[in-house]
Amino acid sequence: MGVDQPAVVKFFAHFFSYIFHPLFIPVYVTYFIAFVHPGYFSGYNVQQKIWIIIRVAYTMVFFPFITVLLLKAIGFSKSIFLKTQQERIIPYVACEIFFFWAYLVFRNQPEIPKILTAFTFGVFLSSSAALLANIRMKISMHAIGMGGLLGVFLVIMTQNNMLMTVPLLVALLLAGLVCTSRMIVSDHTQKEIYAGLLVGLACQLVAAIFILS
Repeated sequence: MGVDQPAVVKFFAHFFSYIFHPLFIPVYVTYFIAFVHPGYFSGYNVQQKIWIIIRVAYTMVFFPFITVLLLKAIGFSKSIFLKTQQERIIPYVACEIFFFWAYLVFRNQPEIPKILTAFTFGVFLSSSAALLANIRMKISMHAIGMGGLLGVFLVIMTQNNMLMTVPLLVALLLAGLVCTSRMIVSDHTQKEIYAGLLVGLACQLVAAIFILS
């Protein structure tokens, strides 16, 4: 549950919660794959890489966000922060559709690195698992996002095409900061946050087995 902390601590907890909102994780991962990793998009110029990021952003960020805004506008949810399990049902279903759409588009484009296809499939699996978990608990979406980040970095590491020690350590640090932030400024229990991390991580590993094997 939320913990009483000094104002400055709550400020940074909100900051990390916003910056690493789960909807933004696909954009961050795509940027890493396109601009930081030396191999996956080696044949692409800067404009092509930016276009890939834009495609991910409007499919996996813009459309889900617009869905949440529309649900708020018609009165289905009281807040865009989706504070109850009931408010999260339709957004989860909508995200499943958008994420699966992104996966299908990338799967049918052989020039797209398979790691990105696997990642989008893992995000789809995560949203599906979150919808099922939502029946029993308000699983942390932020934790799912950070678990997904850890998962895809572990997958990249196993491919032995980039030294991933520093990126993985950074991802672990960020996961700790974000999950701690959610414990401070949200009403999530530790169980809901740990479950989110496990779901995000596991779904990326399953997706990698399915797509990359």
